[in-house]
Amino acid sequence: MADRKRRLSVDLTPLRTSRDFRLVFLSGAVTSFGSFISYVTIPYQVAKLTDDPLMVGLIGVCELAPILIMAFVGGALADYLDRRLLVRGSEAALALICGLLLINSLSDEPHLWLLYVCAFLTAAFAGLQQPAMGAMLPRLVKPEELPAAMALKSLSMQFSQLIGPSLAGILIATMDLAWVYTFDLLTFAVSLVLLTMVKAVPPPPAADRPSLSSVVTGLKYAKSRPELLGTYLVDINAMFFGMPSALYPFLADRLGGPEVLGLLYAAPAVGSMLATVGSGWTERVHRHGLMVIIAAAFWGVGIVGVGLSHMLWLTLFCLAFAGAADMVSGLFRMIIWNQTIPDHLRGRLAGIEMLSYTTGPLLGQLRSGLMARTSLGVGGSIWVGGALCVAGSLALAAVLPKFVRYDGEHGLALKQAADAEWAASAEARAASAG
Repeated sequence: MADRKRRLSVDLTPLRTSRDFRLVFLSGAVTSFGSFISYVTIPYQVAKLTDDPLMVGLIGVCELAPILIMAFVGGALADYLDRRLLVRGSEAALALICGLLLINSLSDEPHLWLLYVCAFLTAAFAGLQQPAMGAMLPRLVKPEELPAAMALKSLSMQFSQLIGPSLAGILIATMDLAWVYTFDLLTFAVSLVLLTMVKAVPPPPAADRPSLSSVVTGLKYAKSRPELLGTYLVDINAMFFGMPSALYPFLADRLGGPEVLGLLYAAPAVGSMLATVGSGWTERVHRHGLMVIIAAAFWGVGIVGVGLSHMLWLTLFCLAFAGAADMVSGLFRMIIWNQTIPDHLRGRLAGIEMLSYTTGPLLGQLRSGLMARTSLGVGGSIWVGGALCVAGSLALAAVLPKFVRYDGEHGLALKQAADAEWAASAEARAASAG
């Protein structure tokens, strides 16, 4: 019974053994909490200013353009510079952008264009920060602790997603939007203090200088690994067809008003948190690719339920079910990334990963907004997208047999061999130069 309980519970070992992981964990939890509040508030503000689902969906377009560029730039820099400095500098820039949102909200007539500009800038600096963060985390814990560390990181994110949107719904319904952005700004301040206490995370020895050539090297490596390509394509498919968050403000109007909005954003986090808390079983599973595909298909099933439901409790249940499935997919994708990619390429591959898990949702917002303007309406846009997600997952399983058969133990061995080869090469180059 005790052994079964350990398998079903989240492993806290990385928090006990790594001081720097604890600091990064707390920093991420605090800043994510505030950011999820703004994540709800900006679409709500655009919806109230325009009353147009497409205009809300265009936020995703504004965020997509800089991410397509900055993810590669951030990945190359993360393999050459101190990763902690990149994370901390980007966090400071994001805090300044939050300050602009606060100032705009205080205006008698808030500027719509400024909301899009802030969305653009936020995505740009996130593109610098996330690859560095993704490359930094594997350096803070032991290799065998990575599954537990990824589960803990996801747990903090889901807790923030659960509490942040719920609080946002209450704040939006009861007070001025300026208070929402003020709270987010305060969380950035706390996060920066915590990040300042983290020790330096220098780049690998003989790191590649940032250049177009170094970016191409990362892309070639990703292309050569079918398990990596599978994680990218499955997630893009799931999020493009099954991410209807741009429609939440309009779905809330149908189900109960602004008070319901925060619940819609928070419901997936309930499922995600339950899946994460019970993630101990993932350490015993080695068919990671197969689990990613199965979980992505179940995400689509949940989204179909959201689109067909006309009752608040059922809609929230379906969103929670979808969130749990997405979390399982995300956990196995993160395990594949962090247990298989050599450290000297980790930043550049983290940039590619960021493109996979951000472009899908951003384009999905545009897709859902466009389809909602047709005869399908809001509900039809959601359930049709979920059905296409399921179909796409099954199709990818058919065309990516190596991904379906991927075994995690083999991937970890490849990473260890690649790291050893790079270290030997770096020593040889240093000896030759000396």
